[in-house]
Amino acid sequence: MRRGLLFLLAILGIHAVSAQDIPDEMSLQLDSLSLAAGDTMQVDSLELAAAEQEILSKEDTADFVYFAAPADIEYIPGDDSPSLIRDRLACIEGEIPLHYNERVHAFINYFTVKDRDYTRLMMRRKNLYFPIFERYLAKYGLPDELKYLSIIESALNPRAVSRVSAVGLWQFMSATGRFYGLHQDWYLDERMDPEKATDAACRYLRDLYRMFNDWELALAAYNTGPGNVKRAIRRSGYKKTFWEIYNYLPRETRSYVPQFVAMIYTLNYLDQHNFIDEGEEMLMAADTMMVNRYIHFETFAKLTGICLEDMQKLNPSVKHNALPDTQKPYVIYVPVLAKEQLEQNRVAILDSASKVGKKELEMLARNTPGSTYGRDRIVYKVRSGDVLGSIALRYGVRVSDIKKWNNLSSNTIRVGQRLNIWLKPSQSTAVVWHVHLRPHPRPYPIPKRMLSSLGTPFGIFPESLRGSPSKS
Repeated sequence: MRRGLLFLLAILGIHAVSAQDIPDEMSLQLDSLSLAAGDTMQVDSLELAAAEQEILSKEDTADFVYFAAPADIEYIPGDDSPSLIRDRLACIEGEIPLHYNERVHAFINYFTVKDRDYTRLMMRRKNLYFPIFERYLAKYGLPDELKYLSIIESALNPRAVSRVSAVGLWQFMSATGRFYGLHQDWYLDERMDPEKATDAACRYLRDLYRMFNDWELALAAYNTGPGNVKRAIRRSGYKKTFWEIYNYLPRETRSYVPQFVAMIYTLNYLDQHNFIDEGEEMLMAADTMMVNRYIHFETFAKLTGICLEDMQKLNPSVKHNALPDTQKPYVIYVPVLAKEQLEQNRVAILDSASKVGKKELEMLARNTPGSTYGRDRIVYKVRSGDVLGSIALRYGVRVSDIKKWNNLSSNTIRVGQRLNIWLKPSQSTAVVWHVHLRPHPRPYPIPKRMLSSLGTPFGIFPESLRGSPSKS
């Protein structure tokens, strides 16, 4: 028995040693399979680009093929010369310059070799939104190649939310979205509306180009804001091109234009990099419907025989599967099948969908931290001695609300900073009354018995302190 136990332990020991002796190269290959598309933002220097190319070269080994399923084996062209890529870029260059350099080449390798799954995903999604982009770009007279920008911004996901709370296909920040007319509240966020967000993005890009008169600088400003680009221009000694101010831009923005150029190249030379068309994502046939009262999507879907998921895909700007009562009609998209059912029993369906969950959602909309539903915005300028707690107490809101409204990760604020404060109508009226009356306070009445003691030491008689009667 003891001898058998020792034999078993020996076998286990040999197995453990063999597991530890797996070559480092193989572990690197397996780790490389888990890399995601988000890693592209880290490739912004020659050192990191060279490191990625080294990892990519290790993937093309016999060991990797051994562990891959036969269906996953594919030929990946990865040895195109710089002169060939430069020539291909020149062939597709339009109004926006497509400069070639090692940074651009590193991202071309990423999209065509390292993360081919991401590129395949863009191939499937692009036909969902490119027709919309092309229509609005033509409307505003902008270069057609700007349609690729949304891939870099959001991976063509209308509900994408970044770590800094930029939202939608075109990744609008809250303030910029409102400036360009995109409504946002607890129920709706038009930054997620493909049509309205694309229209706003085109107007924003047009304004940025008018500001810098250079498309590469306009793209950089779209990513980091025009203020940061102007600051980089000053720090560079007033250079005039993106590549001349490259080292003075924020780290993320340095990789933004190279990614844009690389994606244009990749989607225009899919055949040369052995990408096979695997079909495209499609939305079901839909029609529009005008609504101006509360409607509960789940109830509407059940009564019309459609899936809730279809309603969500067709209306990505509706955040909580319901629309509130509105004075202005709102356009929603419904599957054609639902429209047919609606025509047969319209009154009953809309009546039922206008009642389910209304009170509960209304309560949530008004009390969820950071909600702006039913509130009016004021802008408060931070003064010396202010803290978030005192500002919240002054306006009758919560500290968590102020942090949500202004995308603050901590309680730190600075003098001169402008904060968005969203107040209920009754609160905002009180604030306006207070602000307008404060510079013109009512005169404080002085008792008659005090006038003598105030005026006599200075040789002033009580009658003059009272003031003479008005002669009107």
